[in-house]
Amino acid sequence: MKRPAGGQAGKTGKTAEERWNLRLYVAGQTPRSLTAFANLKRLCEERLPGRYLIEVVDLVSHPQLAQSDQIIALPTLVRKLPEPIKRVVGDLSNIERVLVGIDLAAVEG
Repeated sequence: MKRPAGGQAGKTGKTAEERWNLRLYVAGQTPRSLTAFANLKRLCEERLPGRYLIEVVDLVSHPQLAQSDQIIALPTLVRKLPEPIKRVVGDLSNIERVLVGIDLAAVEG
């Protein structure tokens, strides 16, 4: 399930205008999965307004998709773009850890 946000694809390199593609792997609509999505959505709205795409992958429905991003724990956030690929495991409640984990701390909104 893709959840697009408005805005245009940005420039290359790590700039505030760059488009971010994020994939959140979850296991159904558990409280932990819902918390992870809510935390991610809030973070993106605050730091990347109009410059992000969140794709939610439910591994209960599509377990075969776990292999492509080497998912071994849930929920897991995978930053697909900008490259390089980065991963953060957990409900994303520790915002500082998420910012550092996906290398968003260096981007000024």
